Amino acid sequence: MSFRYNAGINRPGYNALKVANAPTIGTASVASSTSVSVAFTAPSCTGGSVISTYTAFACCGVKVNSGASSPIVVSCLTSGQAYTFKVVANNIYGPSPASAASNSVTPPAPNSQSYTTAGTYSWVAPSGVTSVSVVAVGGGALGGGGLGYKNNYSVTPGNSYTVVVGVGAAPASSNNGGDSYFVSTSVVKGGGAKGGSCTPTAGSYAGDGGGNGGTGYNSLGRGGAGAGGYSGSGGNGGRTAGLPATAGSGGGGGGGGAMTCGVGGGAGGGGVGLFGQGSSGAAGISQGSGAGGAGVGGGGSGGSSGFVGSVCGATTIGGNGGLYGGGAGYGQNNCNLIAGNGGRGAVRILWPGNTRTFPSTCVGSP
Repeated sequence: MSFRYNAGINRPGYNALKVANAPTIGTASVASSTSVSVAFTAPSCTGGSVISTYTAFACCGVKVNSGASSPIVVSCLTSGQAYTFKVVANNIYGPSPASAASNSVTPPAPNSQSYTTAGTYSWVAPSGVTSVSVVAVGGGALGGGGLGYKNNYSVTPGNSYTVVVGVGAAPASSNNGGDSYFVSTSVVKGGGAKGGSCTPTAGSYAGDGGGNGGTGYNSLGRGGAGAGGYSGSGGNGGRTAGLPATAGSGGGGGGGGAMTCGVGGGAGGGGVGLFGQGSSGAAGISQGSGAGGAGVGGGGSGGSSGFVGSVCGATTIGGNGGLYGGGAGYGQNNCNLIAGNGGRGAVRILWPGNTRTFPSTCVGSP
């Protein structure tokens, strides 16, 4: 009985006349931060029997996996290390000659980058990163900013991609929050909320999923709306006409409480976090004289409560919206009314995008 060593495998009964020809190697591509998918084409000559399995191996047989067809995923690799791969075809007489080596591929280490200050940026895809998942939250105004996410978006290592972070509306009921997006507003966007009407427009979203911001009201003493969630809308702000604030849904921020009587500022709505869907924010509680109860942030870690309003002499100030995307509260009396600031927007990019996906698959740190 003879033996043959091929791809780190000892096979008894090897017969060189009856083994299959070598497979034709295809493309190796990143499957995760610790695995690579190896594609190949079966040989036209299978030898003296049918091919039972194929074996893919990396680095001279150190990492091996088998399968019945292309592609084969080789796992337990080291992030940041370059690998090439070969494939052999196995029948009852032994393994075939090895294919040619594949292209070199480097599984990237999981990582992320967050942008939380309003402005325009260029993000450069790191070496080995070919897909990303992105969440974007728009700036708040009287209403809450929208939240949108996009999963497994293809990028090219070394290329630059536009990132825009929306501004939170300045203190005035007519001001708008800015859109936040990655590449363009049609790829993934968290829309900024709009002011200037009796029922201001909440921020919308674009992408694979997300939620609209809550609705605010251009009326005295009202609470700010909550930021949109990962699978539902933010909570609505309360107002003095007897409509209480509502809780957020799908991980969204809660609406801020309004005034029911007296003099004071409505509270800001809750913001939303950037680390995936978590608990939805609670509604703020309307109060009498003084400030409304602040809406609580939702959406995983990072969301914050809106701020309560205040009275300073003859000036009534609405509470600021929570980060990120919370709506601003609005003052109640008729002397020197001042709205709060809307919560600013944000964009978070994480990779690899094919294994880290919003709303909740491996989206925590890093």
